[in-house]
Amino acid sequence: MSPPAIKTFLITGVSSGLGRAFAEVALAAGHQVIGTVRKSEDAGRFVELAPERVYPVQLDVTDYDAIPAAVADAEAMAGPIDVLVNNAGYGHEGVLEEASIDDLKRQFAANVFGPVAMIQAVLPGMRTRRRGHIVNVTSMGGFITMPGISFYIGSKFALEGISEALGKEVASFGVHVTALAPGQFRTEWAGRSMDRTPRCIDDYDEVMNPIRAARQAKSGKQQGDPQKAAQVLLKLIESDNPPSRLFLGEDALELVGQKLAFMQTEMATWDEVSRSTNFSV
Repeated sequence: MSPPAIKTFLITGVSSGLGRAFAEVALAAGHQVIGTVRKSEDAGRFVELAPERVYPVQLDVTDYDAIPAAVADAEAMAGPIDVLVNNAGYGHEGVLEEASIDDLKRQFAANVFGPVAMIQAVLPGMRTRRRGHIVNVTSMGGFITMPGISFYIGSKFALEGISEALGKEVASFGVHVTALAPGQFRTEWAGRSMDRTPRCIDDYDEVMNPIRAARQAKSGKQQGDPQKAAQVLLKLIESDNPPSRLFLGEDALELVGQKLAFMQTEMATWDEVSRSTNFSV
């Protein structure tokens, strides 16, 4: 069996967390990585991983106008992009009634609009070459729901839907699209990286206060290993028939299974009502 072909990855948000792990494992496998960072000091640390195969790009994915030029410059340095990993994003925690529309706009800017802008920048080249793989890092929260993070959940539901529909649009061009949906992984997502809306409505104390305390206490102790998630990424991009959606972690599989069972039960309960809305023959 011949060794896997060397590929050029574009990974957003490589300064920490899953993005950093994705970059490290891809480089260890011999690939080259274009990585976006928001700070110049992070760019310097990123280059140290493999100076001859690393290409830092200082970019905020919510600066949509800057993305096309940044991608073009990166490809001029590193060559055509084979794999786009939309990893950059963050979590917003807050009761919907307490949070603001500006909170919602910022959440969707980072978690939905930025990834779409990245896709639009790389897709013409992939389509022309008739190959490529787009991996959108979503979340188990793109399928299940939890109270207290409704804006985050909404953004991941949106990215999941966009990913699935996009995959059907580009399949005939040899371009794969996968929504990679992690459960809880040991990153800073629930710690310093999370944006938390201050509490102000007492009625939500019973629901929200224990959730917020538990999430903060668990930060840094999650079962998911980012390095193992990154190994899965390599399996994905080496597959001739990658899945449109892949959940990562036992917690994700358990909670998704519970939701699927609930949906089946609820659909069966309301089946007659659902079928009652057609015109009568």
